[in-house]
Amino acid sequence: MSKIRKRDVMRSEFIGLEVEVTSPGQGAFAGIVVDESKNTFTIRRGDREVMVPKDHSEFQFTYQGEKVLLQGSEIQFRPEDRIKKIR
Repeated sequence: MSKIRKRDVMRSEFIGLEVEVTSPGQGAFAGIVVDESKNTFTIRRGDREVMVPKDHSEFQFTYQGEKVLLQGSEIQFRPEDRIKKIR
């Protein structure tokens, strides 16, 4: 399996990806991304949905079978603008 480039993940669609989150005030947990805005992710964990701010959080996404760690501040764009801004 080839090594996934961080930039490729940052330019992809996050909705539907498995993610592990480390966030101040919410601790660490895992789930599936169900929605995204410029400043937040909504993550389903079990039967609940949790809104997590991107700023000050770390996200470890499972992308094409590999784990990729991203800082929320690196992806703090509207989803539709991220592809244009991250090169």
